[in-house]
Amino acid sequence: MNELAGRRARSGGGASRRAERTAVSFESARFIQRNIPNFEILNEEALQIIEWNAETVLEEIGVNFVENPAALALWRAAGADVKGERVHIPRGLARKLCATAPSSFTQHARNPERNVEIGGRNLVLAPVYGPPFVRDATGGRRYATLHDFQNFVKLGYMSKWLHHSGGTVCEPTDIPVNKRHLDMLMAHMTLSDKPYMGSVTEPSRAADSVAMSKILFGDDFVDRYTVMTSLININSPLTFDGIMMGALEVYAKANQAAIISPFIVGGAMAPVTVAGTPEDAHITYGAGQLARRLNLPYRSGGSFCGSKLPDAQAAYETANSLNMALLAGVNFMLHACGWLEGGLVSSYEKFVMDADQLGTLHHLAQGVIMDTNGQAMDAIREVGPGGHYLGCAHTQANFKSAFWRSDLLDYKPFETWAEEGARDTQALAAERVAKQLADYQPPPLDDGIREALEAFVATRKAGMPDAFI
Repeated sequence: MNELAGRRARSGGGASRRAERTAVSFESARFIQRNIPNFEILNEEALQIIEWNAETVLEEIGVNFVENPAALALWRAAGADVKGERVHIPRGLARKLCATAPSSFTQHARNPERNVEIGGRNLVLAPVYGPPFVRDATGGRRYATLHDFQNFVKLGYMSKWLHHSGGTVCEPTDIPVNKRHLDMLMAHMTLSDKPYMGSVTEPSRAADSVAMSKILFGDDFVDRYTVMTSLININSPLTFDGIMMGALEVYAKANQAAIISPFIVGGAMAPVTVAGTPEDAHITYGAGQLARRLNLPYRSGGSFCGSKLPDAQAAYETANSLNMALLAGVNFMLHACGWLEGGLVSSYEKFVMDADQLGTLHHLAQGVIMDTNGQAMDAIREVGPGGHYLGCAHTQANFKSAFWRSDLLDYKPFETWAEEGARDTQALAAERVAKQLADYQPPPLDDGIREALEAFVATRKAGMPDAFI
């Protein structure tokens, strides 16, 4: 048995086996496979215009790759016109390079049952990413801590409809900036067995992500398979900075996936007049069509809202953005739950509210069931005119699974609701947060792997002074 097979097969010591026996059982849904058509907002003429203009920008205006001579050399070798730090990409070259990327890929989890397929007609749901603040019903809005981060990882692990543990579910501000990626990775690797994302804020942190993944999965496995995604943002128009590019290069060399995101803010990082910029639905639908033309996996969407509280505004905006992303053909949905205040806040209550509502995406994506059972002709014949379906065989066989039903929202009669304290949705969500955290038990992990991870983190932390910027 090679190291790969041994590492993946080991149950791992008495502690791990005891954890397996005593673990709280909970359902975890497989990633979504769409059986419904994508919504297409652009006709062929519009798609051609956008593609022509995009290639015009790349060729005539170009893209800056600052403080990264290695990237400039790669572009020069690929056939681009490099002038200083500005790269002019000839028409057709970008499309040619995109064709070398896979149309879909498997991201492996340490629990193989939780592997996800990104691309094609699949949709993988991951939680909020990046907020420096958190909010809960009792403590209000405050800076995030490592304890908050660990709690969100636990909630993500316990959430039935989430397929992915995500990355920076909040930014812990109580530990040094240059070391917190180690603690965040440790949380994803030990508190969950769902897929996770690597660090991108500095090339050495990306290298740490690869090294820790090799401890978790084995060197050979990481060399051959994708175990991480990463989020590479472009924060300035038409500019890749050396830090983000450096992280991207680390992951590319390690055979790990990267999401390239423009992080566009209309009027700041893109013109307001560009079609779709003021209305995220327009650009999400249109970008989905463009991604499919290039045969590339598509990342977009999430539980977007500008509300400061998990209130009606948050619900309206979130529902619109989640359904939009499903219909747009998104393959990897970051920010699927927990987002508040334009991405500045990770909300405990909204996290579980959104995670609950993700079940609607799973159900809607199934499409209309057209098989014999779904059409229920036997039941219609059995009951006939003037009868009822309460006791018929079809009802008895299907009533538990026929409809998606929220595990959070209240459907009780007014009198019962009032007697139980007249709780609104935020109060119900706060109770669910408390219960899930109380019920949480970590998934089993090989004792030797845990010790190796802890030793790596301790060594790396000891080798660098604390930095808070």
